[in-house]
Amino acid sequence: MMSNLFSIFDPSTNILNLSLNWLSTFLGLLFLPYSFWFIPNRHFFVWKFILLKLHNEFKTLLKNNYFQGSTFIFISLFSFIFFNNFLGLFPYIFTSTSHLSLSLSISLPLWLSFMLYGWINNYQHMFIHMIPQGTPSILMPFMVLIETISNIIRPGTLAVRLTANMIAGHLLMTLLSNMGSILPSYLIMFLIFTQILLLILESAVAIIQSYVIAILSTLYSSEVN
Repeated sequence: MMSNLFSIFDPSTNILNLSLNWLSTFLGLLFLPYSFWFIPNRHFFVWKFILLKLHNEFKTLLKNNYFQGSTFIFISLFSFIFFNNFLGLFPYIFTSTSHLSLSLSISLPLWLSFMLYGWINNYQHMFIHMIPQGTPSILMPFMVLIETISNIIRPGTLAVRLTANMIAGHLLMTLLSNMGSILPSYLIMFLIFTQILLLILESAVAIIQSYVIAILSTLYSSEVN
């Protein structure tokens, strides 16, 4: 039962379908040219409003002027994760963000670039950041160890947070859908109503998780400045 349940996250068993499934990761790019080549509609203005709000928020977190131009990176990160999370809710579309291979390949290069930039250009700030102000001398070695461990596990926590949230919702929806064949007919409508509510919740999770990953990445980058 467990192997069948988790098989919904298996891309495929043959090489051709495997590559085609992972190509669904870039389906979100198909929506971008629409706003440039067609007459803008209300959906375009809503999306533009969201991106503008994100730009202003990221610019506030990135206090240094050198980093303020980097808001495009985090807005692109938000858009990429959002499209993959949302499109994964549609039938027969592979949810690539439910795999650590994708989420870790996003978080690890970002974290590594932040750390390299910080230690090469602002190494004094990085050393100071390891010991909070007012820490007793006897606790300083422990604080350095704790801060070092917390920095190292950051890409893992970002990846696991995204993957676990996407897997949890999809598993719950799969479990409820498998109950349709064993439930009596008078409970089918209640099951459908529950599935609709769960789908709305998963849509909210898709938006929230993309925002959380983008905002945490912005905070991590601001710490090395």
